[in-house]
Amino acid sequence: MITRDPVEFLTAARALPADLQATANAVMLVRPTGFRLSGETATDNAYMHPELATDTARALAEHCALEAAIAQRAGLPVMVFDGDPTTPDAVFPNNVFANIPGRLLIGAMRHPERQRESLRTDIPAWYVARGCTVERLDQEPGLVAELTGSLVIDRARGIGFFGLTERCNEAGAAAMHRAFRLRASLVFDLTPGEYHTNVVLAVLAGRAAILQPEAITQPAAAEAISQLYADGAVPISADEKAAFVGNSISLRPDQVWMSATAERGLSAATRERLRALGFVVHSVEMPEIEKAGGSLRCCVAEVY
Repeated sequence: MITRDPVEFLTAARALPADLQATANAVMLVRPTGFRLSGETATDNAYMHPELATDTARALAEHCALEAAIAQRAGLPVMVFDGDPTTPDAVFPNNVFANIPGRLLIGAMRHPERQRESLRTDIPAWYVARGCTVERLDQEPGLVAELTGSLVIDRARGIGFFGLTERCNEAGAAAMHRAFRLRASLVFDLTPGEYHTNVVLAVLAGRAAILQPEAITQPAAAEAISQLYADGAVPISADEKAAFVGNSISLRPDQVWMSATAERGLSAATRERLRALGFVVHSVEMPEIEKAGGSLRCCVAEVY
């Protein structure tokens, strides 16, 4: 069931058991090789800083630190692919490549640079070697579907949250709902200036949700998300969102990962709420990569 009706969604979602795998078996990253900012994606990503100079060496060092931290602190295998200077946003692979058990999904990207990124063959080959089939979502004209950038998934219950922007349209949401085999999905519009849902919403291991409610144009949709997670709902301020607190991910059921910028941006109330919910915050310094308008969660493609 995929709907825009918050009441219909909430009724269906509350009836779903949390009987699916909540966090990933491994992660896939793409190095910021030849790191630079994309003029194309800067046109609809207000979090980018195209006026700033970039330093490839710093970006690579931050990325290496992220890889090491995930391997050591989350204890997960980390597969890393080289990036390409002609596809500068490849450092954010979760928008283009996403995985469910037995299947790799390749998104339908809005911008030509990201469309070129989706044509690389090494990443699909790695998934195929792991026993996955490949499904491309970019075969239908006019469909825009930037995977787990525009879609936030509660993996434990098979629930999807789709924020519509230039990076995801109605057809894209419907295609992703089917491709991810979701049980129930809520579709809503993000406010002007937002580009991806995973900047304003993070579902943590099926137990909690970080949400900036004002980033959703329909208050009833934001309220439905809060009601679904009840005591696990963690509202954040606009300032916390701007610091990428919403761009978080659980890599273990008791861990929440975010950038060091985001951790410094946590209010005392948010930090205490996460602690009370049983989450330990893990963070990595990523200021150079964040110039490109994404943060830690955007760099992580989950492998199931």
